Amino acid sequence: MLDLVIEARKASIGPGMHVQRILPFRKRRMVGPFIFMDHAGPVTIAPQAAQSMDVLPHPHIGLSTVSYLLGGQVTHRDSTGVQQIIRPGEVNWMTAGRGIAHSERFEDPAVLAQSTLEMIQTWVALPEKDEESAPTFTNYQPEHLPTYTDTGVWMRLIAGEAYGLKNEVKTHSPLCYIHAVLEAGARFGLPPEHSERGFYIVTGSVEVAGHTYEAGRMLVFNKGADPVLVATKPTTLMLLGGEPLGERFIWWNFVSSRKERIEQAKADWEQGRILLPPNDNQEFVPLPQDRSRPAGSPPPQALS
Repeated sequence: MLDLVIEARKASIGPGMHVQRILPFRKRRMVGPFIFMDHAGPVTIAPQAAQSMDVLPHPHIGLSTVSYLLGGQVTHRDSTGVQQIIRPGEVNWMTAGRGIAHSERFEDPAVLAQSTLEMIQTWVALPEKDEESAPTFTNYQPEHLPTYTDTGVWMRLIAGEAYGLKNEVKTHSPLCYIHAVLEAGARFGLPPEHSERGFYIVTGSVEVAGHTYEAGRMLVFNKGADPVLVATKPTTLMLLGGEPLGERFIWWNFVSSRKERIEQAKADWEQGRILLPPNDNQEFVPLPQDRSRPAGSPPPQALS
């Protein structure tokens, strides 16, 4: 029933900015089409320190980045010319396709002084037919994301289909992505619609088949498993899953079904063929040149 328990690992994505990295994991590269997951925060940022946490312009290919805030505020800018502030309850869905660059900055001193930043970032690999699509970006407001309540349970469908719910978020393959909040004692099951499923415990703890699992862990289940989750205290979960796409290669911020395409993306970034955001083009993250890592080991990714 339970295939694997993944413990989040601490990773640095820049000066002053550390995250808990869940995916990819050496024993489990993907869950459905989800190939990457980071949990940033919660952290309170002093306004004078905010700039040190900015994620400078950096590139992506072959994936969609999905940004979801539990607290705080972030400004997104990308090479299509989009500038968008994301707030809790919204979704920023950016499809890189053949190539995009974007930044994420913490710019509002009032927000930084009054709130705590907490963000969940995932990457969704694209089907082969969409890997070279034109880059796009969409911000979805809370009214586009249906919520559901039951005894001791609240949940928001971030993307895809689950429990008979669906929303307007455009995806490229069958998947589900859910933010769930459980009261102590609440019981919850995984959506049966998808063959690969798992959940990450943001806060609290859950009991599954007599074993208790604390925050900072992802549980991945075998196909056909029907586990019952019982919250042993107030708990926040991120559930995700979907249908597998086949093998994907990942290096830095690049994802592809072909190794040679990643090599091309490296050259494109170094030679300026992936444009910077027009309203954030004075600095950028250079291509990593970490020669100390074993062959095939990817350097730390940017946040999204």
